[in-house]
Order: sequence, then C-alpha cells, then structure tokens
Amino acid sequence: MVSSSHEALHRVFQKDPALLTRAFQHVLRVPFPEPRDFAVLNADLTEIEPVERRVDTLMRVETDAGAYLLVVEAQGKKDESKRSSWPYYLAYLYAKYRCEPVLIVITQSSSTARWAARPIRLGVPGWHSLTVRPLVLSPENVPLIVDEKEAERDVPLAVLSAMTHGRGPQAAAILEPLATALRTIDAESAAVFVQFVDSCLADPQAKEIWRDLMTAIHYFFRHPVAEQVREEGRVEESAEMTLNILEWRGIPVPDAVRERVLACADREQLKAWARRAVHATSAEELFVVSG
Repeated sequence: MVSSSHEALHRVFQKDPALLTRAFQHVLRVPFPEPRDFAVLNADLTEIEPVERRVDTLMRVETDAGAYLLVVEAQGKKDESKRSSWPYYLAYLYAKYRCEPVLIVITQSSSTARWAARPIRLGVPGWHSLTVRPLVLSPENVPLIVDEKEAERDVPLAVLSAMTHGRGPQAAAILEPLATALRTIDAESAAVFVQFVDSCLADPQAKEIWRDLMTAIHYFFRHPVAEQVREEGRVEESAEMTLNILEWRGIPVPDAVRERVLACADREQLKAWARRAVHATSAEELFVVSG
C-alpha cells in the first residue's frame, strides 16, 4: 500500500507512463513526440563514492524523434539541497546513457511549483555552462477535472488531477466524478489508482469522503484500504456513511429517511443504500429497487 503522497505523486507515472507524455502535450504545452515504447529504469544514480543519489522515477521513452530519459521528482516543499542535485542528475544520466534527459517536478504546492520552475544557471553570467529548466506539474497547471464525462475520457489524468489538487479545498469536488470514472477501467488498475489518491488527500474530510465513495464500489471491497475501512466500520458507521454521501452531494435528507437509515442493522442493506447514494437524485431513491 502506498504510504505517502511523495511516493504516489511519482509512482502514478510508473503505473501509466503514457500519462507523462500526455501531461507534456496537454498540460505543459510542450511538443513532446508521440511515444512508441516505455521502460522504467533503475532510479539509483549512486557512484563509487559513498554519496547516495536517487531520483524518484526514471523512465526511458522511445519516439520517432529519438529516445528520452524522463526524470520524475516529487517535491513536497522547497529544498535547496535537492534542487542543487538536479543538474547532477541530468549530467550523469546523459553521460551514462547518451540520451536526452528531461526533468519533471510534480508537487501539490503552488509556491513550491513556482520555486521549482526557476531555471538553474551554472557558469559565468551571460555565458552559462549549464542551464536546467525543470518542467513542473502542479495545481497551477494540472486541470481541475470535476466533470464525470471528462474524467471517463482520461482516467489517469483525472487521478493526477485529484493527486495534485489533493491538498487544496477543491479536492472534494474531484472525488465523485473520479469514483464513477474508475468503474470504467479494469479493477486492478483502479485499485492502484485508489491507493495513490488516498495517499495524496491531506484534508481529513476529503479523505473520509473518498473512503466512503470507495466503500460503495464493489471492486474496492477486496482492496487493503477498504479492508481497513471495513474493519473499522460498525453498523452505525455504515449508516452515517450513507447519510454523509447524500449530504456531501447536496441532497436534502428528510427526517424520515434519516431515521430509517439509522435504524437499519443489516450491513448488506446499508452497503446497497451507500452504493445508491452515489448516484441518487433524491434521498428517497435509496429505498427504490431498480427492476
């Protein structure tokens, strides 16, 4: 299970490498060539000297215009010591692979994004021996995907949207369309993406909403995060979850509906109501069994 937003932010590209080139083309507006093949490489850049240097994710992509090394760094905050390592990474990789390296920094912080995007210029002013210009993915440029159809068209990009905006107040608006879109892909990929999003949500309320939504999706019941939710969930918590989904979606809950849900002691019935709550247009629809 992914244990931190740092790991999730760069590992999402290992799960779907093509997402990175789509981010180049559609988010950063960089005319990166269409990829033919990807390979995830060893991220350890340590030399014989006892200094460990490790990038977060390293991939080789083959295109009609040649091969590129994509160096992905997840950055939680400003860190000048890490920034000073980036020129080394690129120079080392070029010397080792004789292949053009490209540095991509991904962050959930707008201020960190602006800091990371500043060019690194080494050498004499006006005649720099080396210039590093990171490409940065952040809440500043990754689209906020809150439309269900848009999320379904590109589920990995919707996942990236939820991850990069996961520390902001707008995170909750992304979750329901994404939860619906995850139903359209294979269960194994969906379960991995669920972990990534769960790791990146910083707001406790947004994380609770996400786990409520995931509990309402069948494939997720076999996932470790769902196991944790299920183990912690008692009957009354399941009832509250159903009501919370309705209230979060802005659907009024009459007293009669609230009392019926809270009085229910059947966990399977509560699960069915929770699933219906994700798409219901009124609270009373919880109790309508479709033919």
